This record gives sequence, structure tokens and C-alpha cells, in this order.
Amino acid sequence: MNAVTPIPAPAPHSGSRIAVRTSGALGWRGFGAELVDVSAGLHRIPAFRHHRVGVHVGAPVTARCLCDARRHTRIQAHGDADVIPAGLEGQWHDDAACTIFSIWFAEDFARRTVEQLALKSADTQLRPRFQMRDPRFQHLAWALRAELEADDVSDPLYAESLCTAMLVRLMGVGPIPGNRRRTLAPRTAARVIEFIDAHLDQRLTLDELAIQAQLSVPHFKALFRGTLGVPVHQYVIQRRVERARTLLLQGRLSASQIALETGFAHQSHMAHWMSRLLGVTPREVRGAARDDTAMSGLVRLQD
Repeated sequence: MNAVTPIPAPAPHSGSRIAVRTSGALGWRGFGAELVDVSAGLHRIPAFRHHRVGVHVGAPVTARCLCDARRHTRIQAHGDADVIPAGLEGQWHDDAACTIFSIWFAEDFARRTVEQLALKSADTQLRPRFQMRDPRFQHLAWALRAELEADDVSDPLYAESLCTAMLVRLMGVGPIPGNRRRTLAPRTAARVIEFIDAHLDQRLTLDELAIQAQLSVPHFKALFRGTLGVPVHQYVIQRRVERARTLLLQGRLSASQIALETGFAHQSHMAHWMSRLLGVTPREVRGAARDDTAMSGLVRLQD
């Protein structure tokens, strides 16, 4: 976001902001995002209790900013990011209309990430940054934007993983030193998998899964991937699709009931992931089950 602390000028606030997409209804906790159309002119934003990152989308604009007594004038290009820590006011001036992908992190979400990484908070304080150009951060931001704009979003675990990785990147944190173990212990892996399978119909979080493994979230994510070969969110989606397929083949519940039983937001959400992972729709799975049943009955009659 081309945001920041007040430029001491008498010019009145003249810009407007219109949120065209927001994560408010997606079930994300401790973090969020919105896609905002910003008009040309002067903009002021009060201090917030959460950290903010604004990523510029589209054609370049010239922006003049001030944050924490630091002035900055630059041409903001696609993918450039401004980092505004919690507690700082914002004011900026854009010479043309633009679009900002705005991401926010609650202070407790950021604090938990720091604690789980076993780092000193002084080493990981977010500081104001203008026109940050970091290809890895951009990759994470565009993945989160795709989640925000998707008609059928994936499990909130995915968005949580992306935002955790963003914070780690913003803080300049490397791998946890002294940790050579690359996989979960067999009993730990079994306990986590059993917990996932028993709670597929519920909203799972990285925090509660890491608790099952008695590990920090970043450590758990790395070891889970090393053990199962896929990220946590991807494994959970795979298990939900597998469970949904089994229930569809049984034919006792409607597709909408199965979607809820397997933790999908709705029937079309389930259909999206089933088509993506299995290459078939729920209707095709159920149709195949009916064909198999009819064939079995015909064989019995012939016998």
C-alpha cells in the first residue's frame, strides 16, 4: 500500500478508496487482505493496531510518502510493496489512480510467529519500508491475491501458510539453527494424521495441528512436508477430496451434505477441488457408482 505517516501540508484529504475484494467472509483469522481501487490525490490513514503491507498492482504511478519522519518519493511499479508497522499513521499522494493489494497481520499473529521461531523480538521488529522489491515476497503475495479473487477458495490453512511465510520473509528470518531433524517421528506423524482425519469437517488451523506434534508452526510445517511430501494445506485438501469421493460412492448423502461433512465451504467448492485433483466432478463419481451397481446386478442375474 502506498501508505504512511502524515505529510505536514495543509492540503485537504482528496482521495478515495474503494475495496473491490475483501477477505472478511473467508474465515481468515489473525490476518486478512483486500484489493482496493485508489483514486489520484491525497490520502490519509490513521494508525492501526495491525501491521500493513500494500503491494502495487498495475501501471506505475508517482507517489510521495512519509512514515515515521521518513520522506520518500518514487515511481511505484507493479509488485512494489510498502510496509507500515502497527501504530503508525499514513498519508501519501498518488499522481494517478491505482490499485493496491493490501495485506494486514494482527500483532498477536506476528508475535506468535516470532515466538515459534524462537527468535528475540528485537531481531524481528517490522520497520517502515518503501518500495520493497522482493521477488519471493511478491510470489507469496500474488498467491494470496489469487485466493482472495478465486470463486471457490481453498482451505484457510493455505492462506495462513502464505501469511506466515510472508512474515518470515519480512523479518528476514532464515532456517531455525541447530535443527537437523527433517521428518516427524512416526508416532507423531500418525497422531497428526489421525487428528486431521477425525476433524475433516471442521476448520483446521496450523496452530492446533502443530500442538498435536508439540512443535512450533514453522518447524511443524517443514517437518510435515518432509514426512508426507506435500504442504499441510495440500494434504488436508487431498484427504477431504478422498473422503468426499468415498461418501459419493456410498450414495447415502446428498452432494451438499457431503461437502459439509468433509469440510468444504459448499458444494461447488468441493466440485472445484475434486475436478482439480481427480479430474472428475461429483456427479461423474456418483454416476460411475450407479453404473457399477447396475453392472453388478446384471452379473448376478446372469449367474
